[in-house]
Amino acid sequence: MMKFATTKNEIIECFNVLSLLRPQLSLDEFLSSVERMSESTGYKLAYLVEGEIRAVAGIRISEWLHTGKYLEIEELITNERERSKGYGGQLFDWILEYAKEEGCNQVRLVSGVTREKAHQFYLNKGMKFEAKYFSINVP
Repeated sequence: MMKFATTKNEIIECFNVLSLLRPQLSLDEFLSSVERMSESTGYKLAYLVEGEIRAVAGIRISEWLHTGKYLEIEELITNERERSKGYGGQLFDWILEYAKEEGCNQVRLVSGVTREKAHQFYLNKGMKFEAKYFSINVP
């Protein structure tokens, strides 16, 4: 079953999986970040649960002038013990349907250059590599 984490306990349960992808965050930092981003940008935690949480995604809807409304996948991670069982794919497919229901033109994500298995997953799901991402740390 797909759900949005709306209670503190659900968010904490999502942290237990999401911390595999974001190990630099403590639980307290995670809770305050999720609360702040939810209020300021509409960030949501979506998760697939079958007895326990199998996969988690952080998503938000935004808009750009050149492409219109889109859904951004900020994080997508499957519980380590449950990888290659289709849970990440189920959550991804659900996110696509949610984006369609919300009137989005596109689903996007940014993935670190070293995450080759993730890149293959996204390509297998029909995503295209269409941009390069640049950044600079502010001194």
